[in-house]
Amino acid sequence: MPTPRPSTFSIVARDPDHDAVGVAVQSKFVSVGSVVPFVSADAGAIATQSFANVAYGPNGLDLLREGHSASETVEALTEADDEAPSRQVGVVGADGSVAAFTGEECFDVAGDLQGEHYTVQGNILENHETLEAMADAFETTAGGLPERLLAALHAGNEAGGDSRGEQSAAMYVAKPEGGYDGGNDRWIDVRVDDHEHPIDELERVFKIYDVTLLERAEPEETRSLEGETAEAVLATLAEMGFYEGTPSGAFGDTEHEALEAFRGMANFENHSLPVLEDALARGWDAAEGTGEERMVDAIWNGLSRLERT
Repeated sequence: MPTPRPSTFSIVARDPDHDAVGVAVQSKFVSVGSVVPFVSADAGAIATQSFANVAYGPNGLDLLREGHSASETVEALTEADDEAPSRQVGVVGADGSVAAFTGEECFDVAGDLQGEHYTVQGNILENHETLEAMADAFETTAGGLPERLLAALHAGNEAGGDSRGEQSAAMYVAKPEGGYDGGNDRWIDVRVDDHEHPIDELERVFKIYDVTLLERAEPEETRSLEGETAEAVLATLAEMGFYEGTPSGAFGDTEHEALEAFRGMANFENHSLPVLEDALARGWDAAEGTGEERMVDAIWNGLSRLERT
């Protein structure tokens, strides 16, 4: 029985300002996050795809950790592999080196493209513009590494993407002590295994992950909820069962108790109540959706001005 090939486009990239390395990927293939991305803060990041050789991940990270450059790592992996012509791999070292390989037997349209601190690669694509759009989005998008990775996925998909369609997506980023409670380097690890619009769903899940688990710099000043925004937030809290009063533009002790109850239910203790209120005040008008979805999106938008730490 033939092994299915992840028809895939991905970006492997590094953020030197935060010692972060990561992979973002989309594919017409179930659970692409379980196959393609391999990341370690002390080594670099690798995407292995097409007729994926998952041994490229741990073996490649070991080579990077031993001091080999990205190009040396790609060469070593492919030279030792009899089926290299059907493989595709992108590598970015923690040292900043970048390289990729697209075997001549990868299904068209297949290719890769490199820039400073990143490589994009894909196979069974609709067109080569997919890779060019990904590279341009990564280079021009403002924000941190996760925003730039997601922008690259969106741009690639909009330019043509996977010729077979969409199914799954993933983003995996590592940085030193970036994991839960600083216990490992798994800074961002979100996956969508099967979805009609996996990149959109990946972004939605990432926003919840970001608000819940990632640290932000403390704001120099905070805003209070008041007026129409306060009334809208309280109406949403009432719909969710956290507030029993009549929503108005006033936000006093009872209203703060309702927001605190929501904060605890949502596991947003990573941010103090004043910071959460400030985020809602700043982000409500830009938020999308209704109910809890809008609450989360508003908080994410409001926090976005603050740098991740």
